[in-house]
Amino acid sequence: MVVIIAGIMFAANFWTEYRWFDSVDYTTVFWTELRTRALLFAGGALLMALAVGFSVYFAYRTRPAYRPFSLEQQGLDRYRSSIDPHRKVFFWGLVGGLALLTGASATAEWQTYLQFANATEFGVEDAQFGLDISFYTFVYPFLQVILGYLYTSVVIAFIAGVVVHYLYGGVRLQSQGQRVTPAARVHLSVMLGVFVLLRALDYWMEQYGLVFSTRGYTFGASYTDVNAVLYAKIILFIIALVCAALFFANIYFKNAMVPLVSLGLLVLSAVLIGGVYPAIVQQVTVSPNEQRLENPYIQRNIEATRAAYGIDGAEVIDYDAQTELTTAELAKEAETIPSVRLVDPAVVSQTFQQLQQVRGFYQFPQVLEVDRYTTSDGETVDTIVAARELDGPPSQEDRWLTRHLVYTHGFGMVAAAGNQVDSEGRPVFLEYNIPPTGELSQSGEGYEPRIYFGREGAEYVIVNAEAEYDYPVDSEAPKVPTAEDAVTPTPSASPEADEAQAPGQQEQQTAGSEEGQQSPEAEQPGSSEQPGGDSGQANNYYDGDGGVRLSNFFDKLMYALKYQEVNILLNNAINENSQIIYVRDPAERVEKVAPFLTVDGKSYPAVVDGRIVWIVDAYTTSDRYPYSTPIDLAQATTDTFTESTTAVNALPGNRVNYIRNSVKATVDAYDGTVTLYGWDETDPVLQTWSKAFPGVVTSRAEISDSLLSHLRYPDDLYKVQRKILERYHITNADAFYGGQDFWTVPNDPKPKAGENPEPPYRQTIRFPGDEAPMYSLTSTFVPRGRENLAAFMAVNSDATSEDYGQLRVLELPRSTAVQGPGQIQNTFQSSAEVREVLLPLEQSSAQVTYGNLLTLPFAGGLLYVEPLYVQAGGSDASYPLLQQVLVGFGDQVAIGSNLQDALNNLFDEGEAPLEEPRTGEETPEGGTEGGGQAPADGELAQALKDASEAYEDGQAALREGDFAAYGEANERLADALERAEAAAGGQ
Repeated sequence: MVVIIAGIMFAANFWTEYRWFDSVDYTTVFWTELRTRALLFAGGALLMALAVGFSVYFAYRTRPAYRPFSLEQQGLDRYRSSIDPHRKVFFWGLVGGLALLTGASATAEWQTYLQFANATEFGVEDAQFGLDISFYTFVYPFLQVILGYLYTSVVIAFIAGVVVHYLYGGVRLQSQGQRVTPAARVHLSVMLGVFVLLRALDYWMEQYGLVFSTRGYTFGASYTDVNAVLYAKIILFIIALVCAALFFANIYFKNAMVPLVSLGLLVLSAVLIGGVYPAIVQQVTVSPNEQRLENPYIQRNIEATRAAYGIDGAEVIDYDAQTELTTAELAKEAETIPSVRLVDPAVVSQTFQQLQQVRGFYQFPQVLEVDRYTTSDGETVDTIVAARELDGPPSQEDRWLTRHLVYTHGFGMVAAAGNQVDSEGRPVFLEYNIPPTGELSQSGEGYEPRIYFGREGAEYVIVNAEAEYDYPVDSEAPKVPTAEDAVTPTPSASPEADEAQAPGQQEQQTAGSEEGQQSPEAEQPGSSEQPGGDSGQANNYYDGDGGVRLSNFFDKLMYALKYQEVNILLNNAINENSQIIYVRDPAERVEKVAPFLTVDGKSYPAVVDGRIVWIVDAYTTSDRYPYSTPIDLAQATTDTFTESTTAVNALPGNRVNYIRNSVKATVDAYDGTVTLYGWDETDPVLQTWSKAFPGVVTSRAEISDSLLSHLRYPDDLYKVQRKILERYHITNADAFYGGQDFWTVPNDPKPKAGENPEPPYRQTIRFPGDEAPMYSLTSTFVPRGRENLAAFMAVNSDATSEDYGQLRVLELPRSTAVQGPGQIQNTFQSSAEVREVLLPLEQSSAQVTYGNLLTLPFAGGLLYVEPLYVQAGGSDASYPLLQQVLVGFGDQVAIGSNLQDALNNLFDEGEAPLEEPRTGEETPEGGTEGGGQAPADGELAQALKDASEAYEDGQAALREGDFAAYGEANERLADALERAEAAAGGQ
């Protein structure tokens, strides 16, 4: 019964896998993997069966006809009498069982074999042996696999032969005189000879493995490896050949001492030549002179590592960052600063939820994405985007039928400008509401907003069965901020709080309640409205081809077995037109059709030619690039977002030392179509896989202009490269050995971020010397063990640019102490001017959230910009509002109600102190110094009283959630403090 059940489940899994690959038109991947696994299974099983079967058969056929009479043999007679009647069953059971296990194990090496069989040359030779890199990445790993299976087969065959010889008297442990028969001696000598011969081959192969050595200061063959271990491997190879010959010669010598001496010689040589000698060289010769002797091998490691991770073209620029500028210089530079993305995608997710969730079963990720879209006036802006996905049916309606047949899809994209907010601090939406309204849905004909494939929702859904919930039909669409509501920053602008959101009631009633949606007249094509007044809904029937048709009872049965769900068989609404949609996550979908790729942890949605598509970056990797330092992908790609959210995933914990973003993949959100575009078509690893799976990867030339405008430099590749650049920005071996100039990625300075590295940020910046700003992915470095800024790194993330992928690093002078992210964050929080604004907020029930701390080149130095969000406490309906902006330049920091206001305050603080007025000249208050009349004490007292009253009014407004009143009180407080300062100065 166990075998039958296992067989049925295997058949169900096999059939459903084939049907899925057929539905996405990637059956070539299915059959290629299956054929390769079958070939390796047959090869591994045959190798083990022949080795063990021949050994057992020969041992049995050469058993002695007469065995000596002894207690040992009498005891063995009982086993022989039990085995002999069923000898063939035991033989075939042993051979067949070992063959099955070996074959099953061998199937796991199918990717190694395909790379070996389709190897493509790199056109680059390694520094030690002069062999093409492809030998190490494609050929060498498979030769190691073959050698390993040969080893295993010979060892098991030897053990099986010894057991049979002992069982039938060929080997006697307690007998007087000869303990091994001549036939057994010949048999076992040959087996040992083959084993030692394989060891000789292993020694020969190990010399090439020295390019992956970890013995020296850096990864790869070191001085000791090249000058001691290499020669030791060659000597051991020769000794092993001699020992193998002596084992074979024992067929004629018939003396047990010959193989024993051979084995002892091999072991002794391995210890002395392979272990002791290299250790002596390392300790006596290398350690006292390590920097000088290891210099050329460190240089090899530097060059190989930079090439393998694609950072050999990184441009490192000496940047003498200015820390003090005059107001005039700052004002001049402010005119050229590009539009800064103040809207933080990790903070405004709550805002999207409250304003655009529409129903509780729709979901936005915890961290939104930053893309680029062209507005109606032709300006390309950084845009915060998210897909409105379906999390599942309402909890009170969460049943199998509703989860898998009714609530099947999300609806529409939501987008907001990254550099604009309205007067209340809310993001300005470019695409919003259901049915979709805005510029994205008008970008192409026949816009399809439905999202059947995404990162949320049930594991599988069945469409064209029950009526599918499409979208709510209500009487009124929610009012959200649009481009017309955007506030143009001015020095005097002071965004008022959102009176509705400050406790967060009014807007929630329109945006997040069951009312206030788009009118039925805007119903989408293909939908049907059900009556129900304000609580009505539109239904939909899927007309795509993204699933597997359940056209017969057999298919229903197979999927019922796969998901162990009998309702698939019992639901009468499932008919021949119904489709089951599964593997819905875009990243999983790409991984399944291209199992040779490693997928980025962040797939993101985009509207391309009227369709919502998920864009997935994928990598080809290898752990066999000579001399290149390996890195753990999970550790390199871990940051605040991967640790604190489920929206961003770290890469799997594989150790690699070569990576390329070779493929850009798209997954259609409606029909699930997967397209793999070859992005780095010169990559030898991608070329190798393209040979193994012909036709799977589409040419880069097929990428449309619309899609190209949304492609970007991938996050995880950037994080891996910045991790490598912590040390490998140094290209001189002596400087690398010293390690004084190593960097590290700073920890995220935001409160409650923990000890996680700061994530890279997407923003549009103008790099020093460039005429135009560029869409970039940016990060910073600090010196190892210190907190001041060491370098700023940016990569051109605009796929339409000729300089796409160009890494540029601004390296600061070691003598210049520019504050790093952690230090500037501390300066923000300790600044008296900043505390004056933040203290009332922090002491109230409002929640203060620091946004992303952006760093960008500015005015010959580096400018820090950090948005500050305020969210009313005590209400689930509240959400963060952008209320203040923090800026820092050099040692100066400032705060303002918007970026321009903050910069103006920073410029003012950057001015030289005003000269003291000379005697007899007018003071700022209109009096005269010396002979003039000083301000009266009453002016100071009145100003302080007004400041106290303004502060109390502001506190009361915050407790009530009235941010408009708080803004007015804050202005009164600032005015009173200015008057107080002037009055105090006059006295």
